[in-house]
Amino acid sequence: MSDARATGSSSASGTPDAIVVGSGPNGLAAAVTLARAGLEVLVLERASTIGGGARSGALTIPGFTHDLGSAVHPLALSSGFFRRFELAKRIRLIVPEISYGHPLDGGRAGLAYRDLERAVEALGADGPAWRQLFAPLVQNAHRLAQLTGSPLLQLPRHPVTLLRFGLRALEQGLPSWNVRFADELAPAMLSGLAAHSIRPMPSLSTSAAALMLGTTAHARGWPIPQGGSQAITDALADDLRAHGGSIVTGAEVGDIRELPAARAVLFDTSPRALSRIAGDRLPKGYRERLEGYEYGNGVAKVDFALSGPVPWANEELRRTPTLHLGGSREEIAAGEAEVEAGRHPESPYVLVAQPTVVDPTRAPEGQHTLWAYTHVPHGSTVDREEAIVAQIERFAPGFRELIRASSSRTAAQMQQQNANYLGGDIAVGEPTLAQLVARPVLSREPWRTPAAGVYLCSSATPPGPGVHGLAGYYAARSALRHEFGYDLHPYLGTGSPGGS
Repeated sequence: MSDARATGSSSASGTPDAIVVGSGPNGLAAAVTLARAGLEVLVLERASTIGGGARSGALTIPGFTHDLGSAVHPLALSSGFFRRFELAKRIRLIVPEISYGHPLDGGRAGLAYRDLERAVEALGADGPAWRQLFAPLVQNAHRLAQLTGSPLLQLPRHPVTLLRFGLRALEQGLPSWNVRFADELAPAMLSGLAAHSIRPMPSLSTSAAALMLGTTAHARGWPIPQGGSQAITDALADDLRAHGGSIVTGAEVGDIRELPAARAVLFDTSPRALSRIAGDRLPKGYRERLEGYEYGNGVAKVDFALSGPVPWANEELRRTPTLHLGGSREEIAAGEAEVEAGRHPESPYVLVAQPTVVDPTRAPEGQHTLWAYTHVPHGSTVDREEAIVAQIERFAPGFRELIRASSSRTAAQMQQQNANYLGGDIAVGEPTLAQLVARPVLSREPWRTPAAGVYLCSSATPPGPGVHGLAGYYAARSALRHEFGYDLHPYLGTGSPGGS
């Protein structure tokens, strides 16, 4: 990711050229991109710490470091922005041998080894079907990352890869999704991946999520940042400051008219917050579209400080940082349907991260942290700690006795922690197929609003959820072109980088 210098900067007057409201990964990616173009950039963050969904800190007892938002980063090695930024050279990304595990009752478990052939071998009779499903995607993972990391409303750069992906997504998005499998383990593993989208299944959007995440698991792996997700945020912030940018925390923006007269303002916020802050700077019809943007169901999260490693019944899971709990494909689908119907499942899907199995720096010697969330109806105020503990106990008898301390947050409290997570929706907008195409509006340049110099750069814009920085990168490129007259080719590349 090379540098460039801007001409015609307004910094001599003491006024920033560009302001970024919000310091999540996308906001910081936008700020870095603008600062590297030679602009004076100011980031304003309402919270006392930066990072949004990529923060780490103390939640339980001294000596334990927990991730407040994301914990595992499947897109850290495939994101075109992070590859240009050379994130892997700035921080240590620990890539485990097993990307994720999926336990079933009786001690069985699906193990998604990063080595596809080893995963195929571990699946036994369904191994060849797993290879047939994923091998063409893994072999073209670079192209697939470009496709899934780019806006959908454009001509595809790799139509053959898109066709392969689309046919598989269609297969796994229909009620006949089990047609290629004979056993229950492989289908359960796919449903554990699909459930990341927090939507009823099967559907095209959930199957697309499963295939994309499954491909990264075998192509580059699912890395854990040493020391916590804050490492990603700190690397971005350090680069921003090195290029002359500045960050102010505890600075809540209630009205765009409060801001200095910068030539560009980029909002790493929800569409609803943008509508409220920008007010009548935005046309009425556009504001109505922002306010009608749909949010999905939420998550309830618990962080644990443990006296020892989790005693998973399947010992291979004791060295697997990421696990999907919930049982069979049918059980997971039933639980997600309960959430969609506004209920809290008795046996919920639980996403677990145990980073200390590969990163012992986060806890005292011999002790561990565990991060877990489950899906709940939008805006839920129900504490789900006991349901999460029970589901972990199901596959790791004795877990309860290891808990030294815990910190539990409902979906409503997740929104209090991060204002972008309306109702606990960590995707910042329901990832339906329609809302991935029109996110938040149908446009070839959805980051740019009708108001001069005003942009949206959060996960509510393409390419959508995840810690990848691409939404901010795309928004910054748009601002550079329209507000500062840049030809982007010399220093930030052309086209849609996605996974380039």
